[in-house]
Amino acid sequence: MSIGAPSSSPPTLDPSTVIRSKQYLTALLLAAILGIPISAAAYGFLALTSKIQQAVFDDLPKQIFTGGAPAWWPVPWLVLCGLLTGLTIRYLPGNGGHSPAFGFKAGGSPPVDRDLPCVILAALTTLSLGAVLGPEAPLIAIGGGLAALTVHLVKKDAPPMALTIMAAAGSFAAISTLLGSPVLGAFLIMEAASVGGATLSLVALPGLLASGVGALVFVGLDNWTGLGSFSLALTSVPPAVDPTVATMAWALVMGAAGALLGWVIRWIGLSLRPVVHMNRVLVTAGLGLVIGLTAMAYQLISDHSFTEVLFSGQDALPSLVANAADYSVGVLILLAACKTFAYGLSLSAFRGGPVFPAMFTGAVLGIAASGLPGMSLAPAIGMGIGAMCSAMLRLPMTSTLLATLLLGADGVKVTPQVVVAVAVAFVVTYMLPTPGKDAGAPAGGTPRSRGDTGE
Repeated sequence: MSIGAPSSSPPTLDPSTVIRSKQYLTALLLAAILGIPISAAAYGFLALTSKIQQAVFDDLPKQIFTGGAPAWWPVPWLVLCGLLTGLTIRYLPGNGGHSPAFGFKAGGSPPVDRDLPCVILAALTTLSLGAVLGPEAPLIAIGGGLAALTVHLVKKDAPPMALTIMAAAGSFAAISTLLGSPVLGAFLIMEAASVGGATLSLVALPGLLASGVGALVFVGLDNWTGLGSFSLALTSVPPAVDPTVATMAWALVMGAAGALLGWVIRWIGLSLRPVVHMNRVLVTAGLGLVIGLTAMAYQLISDHSFTEVLFSGQDALPSLVANAADYSVGVLILLAACKTFAYGLSLSAFRGGPVFPAMFTGAVLGIAASGLPGMSLAPAIGMGIGAMCSAMLRLPMTSTLLATLLLGADGVKVTPQVVVAVAVAFVVTYMLPTPGKDAGAPAGGTPRSRGDTGE
């Protein structure tokens, strides 16, 4: 553009003018109101998922077998998981939402109308029957979709900015307590959506308001139903120690290890996607079979439960940290290998989020490394979680907060090591070659089956 030419850029947004407007104040009120039913719906989704998991993998085998669930028990259920998830994605509109193989996504157009049931069903079958993915991404999509649908019903010609604000508020409310803090959930969404500047303040305020209301709803429903809070928290936190030269040096190694392990997981997920597109239902069921066999092999070899390999890891993480001394280094390496493999397979075809499996894998990695010279348990766990989250999410600020806030008050002392591990993992992740560059298209030019629209 030549000097003096008229600028084509849009006028600068003035937050003070927008916040004083009647429309924005109405949006704040609507966000607070919507936070109640959306957070209740999210709580119901998590409760239903938890109930199915408990019925299938705990209650039912206790009724059939005297010694608990046999090692082969997850195999048929993972096949069913793949079959139902594949059928949902293949035949219902909406493609089940974003593929987690491409990383964590937030923002964009929320699923509405006919797309929303597919997102809910695909996530429900994935999460409740054992695939290794978390609930955060589906909840964000469901919350945003319900909020957008409400706006469409109230006012069909609502401006795009209003729709964006309300969809974000719905997403905030849906994961208000999932990560242990409404602020942490909000931070995850905002960093993933790459929202900044004046837009950040305008979108964040209704979202935080909805998130606060949602947190109260989660607490109230927990007290009323007794089903649980579904909030990530450690029941036993290892004592933190002051940073040392040794732990700072190990942070460099942990960051590089997390980046390499994250690359392997994403390579598995992206490399299998062309095969998944050849026959969505059959291949997804086959992947479920392999995941189930992997969990069975872990139980047979380690004598630990197959549930440590399956699911998101959210429920297993507190027990893992509290009983870290009961795991040998060999068992921890085996668990990390099995979880990594099952995680990569789940990314390729199932529907869910990458946060909790990354945290669990990172914790396993940290516990295994805690016996190294100069290391201790708390910083090792923090570095492992931070490095794996940085590699899988590629959100350094959120990864640092996830690792430190999970350790509570002791997390402050391990922050320097966590920051180094997160930074190294983030840099190394972008230095490594991108795995599966052409994995978004089916192999050999074979047309995608109906319902596979690029995800």
